[in-house]
Amino acid sequence: MKILITGGTGLIGRHLIPRLFELGHSVAVVTRSPDKARQLLDARVELWKGLNERSNLDGIDAVINLAGEPIADKRWTEAQKQRLCNSRWQITQKLAELFASSQQPPGVLISGSAAGYYGDLGEVVVTEEEPPHNEFTHKLCARWEQIACGAQSESTRVCLLRTGVVLAPKGGILGKMVPPFKLGLGGPIGNGRQYLAWIHIDDMVNGILWLLDNNLRGPFNMVSPYPVRNEQFAHALGHALHRPAVLRAPAMAIRLLMGESSVLVLGGQRALPKRLEDAGFAFRWYDLEEALGDVLA
Repeated sequence: MKILITGGTGLIGRHLIPRLFELGHSVAVVTRSPDKARQLLDARVELWKGLNERSNLDGIDAVINLAGEPIADKRWTEAQKQRLCNSRWQITQKLAELFASSQQPPGVLISGSAAGYYGDLGEVVVTEEEPPHNEFTHKLCARWEQIACGAQSESTRVCLLRTGVVLAPKGGILGKMVPPFKLGLGGPIGNGRQYLAWIHIDDMVNGILWLLDNNLRGPFNMVSPYPVRNEQFAHALGHALHRPAVLRAPAMAIRLLMGESSVLVLGGQRALPKRLEDAGFAFRWYDLEEALGDVLA
């Protein structure tokens, strides 16, 4: 297939693209910075500088939409919230319009979302049918998903990736957590009882490939079958790095530092990948300590 990817230079895209080439697909990546993308990506990747000059997606077999500004890098001022929304909604809207104007639209749109779709649900076991808590992350993801579903037709199915915390080398959450943990400065956040829905990058990539190859549609929780509490995660990371993980970060300090975005680390989702497993997808990484050991090796 010829596959178009947005957000191809991000954490997931950089691991997905080599697998697509291994499977014999060709890849085009939408990017605002072709020079930077060329340094990061395989030379075989075709680079598209934006979508504004495109009138349709004829000739593309599948689209994987991973674009979006990182949600945890800055405090959520009103201006930053709008940037987070626009970076997801606008490119997804343009894709939906290009699907609609194509004589032979791609057969599938696999579009990003997040486990944050559900908001902070505490102890509730979260499958794809669980009603969400109405907060900013839900509003962000719900609108994002709604726009993506505008590409759905008799010719095109839409899959939505409600992704948890992705464990991968050199980036993502571990890129932020490993340095202080290596110094012995890591530990649980707040009371440590909030759930963290995680997924190994291999399972994330394999899950996307599974959705690409199977006639499925709708939302999918892209998370390990075994979410853990924040305290468990901290101890597992400390163990993997052979460092103590006992310096608890007080919730009040986190709220002062992060403001409203502190919900990302003080809250969480006990999310399960029900629809993926029901469809027959087999996870490789179930055990958090084994997953961390592999990623950090």
